[in-house]
Amino acid sequence: MRKMGIAVAALATTGILLAGCSSNTPTTPAPSESSAAAIDASGVTLTVWTDENRKPAIAAAAKTFESETGGKIELVQKNFDDIRTDFTNQVPTGEGPDITIGAHDWLGGLVQAGVVSPLDLTDTASNFAPVSLDAFTYDGQLYALPYSLETIALIQNTDLVGEDAPATWDDMIAAGEKAGVERPVVINTAGQTGDAYTMYGFQTSFGAPVFQSDDKGYTTEVGMGGDAGKAFAEWLGANGEKGDGYISTTVDYDTNNELFASGKAAYTVQGPWAIAALTEKGVKVKVNPIPSAGGQTASPFVGVQGFYISSQSKNALVAQEFLTKYLATYDAQKALYEADPRIPAWNDLATEVSSDPVIAGFVASSKNGVPMPNIPEMGSVWDLWNAAQVQIIKGANPASTWDKMISDLEALIG
Repeated sequence: MRKMGIAVAALATTGILLAGCSSNTPTTPAPSESSAAAIDASGVTLTVWTDENRKPAIAAAAKTFESETGGKIELVQKNFDDIRTDFTNQVPTGEGPDITIGAHDWLGGLVQAGVVSPLDLTDTASNFAPVSLDAFTYDGQLYALPYSLETIALIQNTDLVGEDAPATWDDMIAAGEKAGVERPVVINTAGQTGDAYTMYGFQTSFGAPVFQSDDKGYTTEVGMGGDAGKAFAEWLGANGEKGDGYISTTVDYDTNNELFASGKAAYTVQGPWAIAALTEKGVKVKVNPIPSAGGQTASPFVGVQGFYISSQSKNALVAQEFLTKYLATYDAQKALYEADPRIPAWNDLATEVSSDPVIAGFVASSKNGVPMPNIPEMGSVWDLWNAAQVQIIKGANPASTWDKMISDLEALIG
């Protein structure tokens, strides 16, 4: 089961995070480079929704904003799981915030609901990882300021298979079998539920994206049908319970982590949120990009978090100033990282924290990755997609099962 939205803070319990970046007390950002031309925001109060973890870092940037512009920032702490629904419901009534923190895969729904405004990030866009900007782009327009990334990667037991990254699935299996362990690789399928999120890197290596995309972002055209999708389905069946048995519906998230942590599996595919569980019994790990199964680059999903501006904000220009001049700085982005450690979207900061090899591995994987589709139709995909993969892993005919899933999905999307 995918674990999106879970912070990399779990890494701190294993001593993996950089010592200089492990403090939970964020530094106060230095005055922005544009402070000489700071706007006059006297009499303006911006309301910003955030969760408990990120609140101290935003407060630090707000302090600088207030001292330079004369404006005020009112921070409202909310449960992150409630923000999307509350924002969608309250903005049309005029009761919502000027700015909210949020995830990129909310974007299509927020645009359809008419509750967010585009953001102009021209001057600082080059400071951010391209995948983070793509994630917050809808119909060719950028809608949020990114600040963090999360993705999955290949994690290997270095005592069993060394640190070298296998280039292909077959290379990985061969190295795992040579190690003489119970399982060359263990992959979470969420048991009988299916986990297309974890399998997506392997699927994209066959050239079968969940949706097609163009220069404006994702379209609603299903992209995982045809020969490429069937090739992935055949591979999934060949490695499933009626084939070589490397992929099994008996493996859920906890089982996956226990098998790897106990040294019974040489490789797994997981996110940074699982590092503590994977290493709790002393296993030494190396994080590498996911190997290709179908000949093309394995591109896992990347999740991005950032800041949206309400379409009903009466102070939209001031809100944009706060985001682009006070949160889009190295110091503010570092403060956000220290408050809630995730892969930074700010390029220089990502390079800095990548001196830690585990974080560097996830950064490398994210560079191969693609944003999870931010279109509303993505919500219709998971049940059919997961179910088809489970059936194939258990031995159903790959081609016909996959074709039925595609036709059912296309009918559902309309």
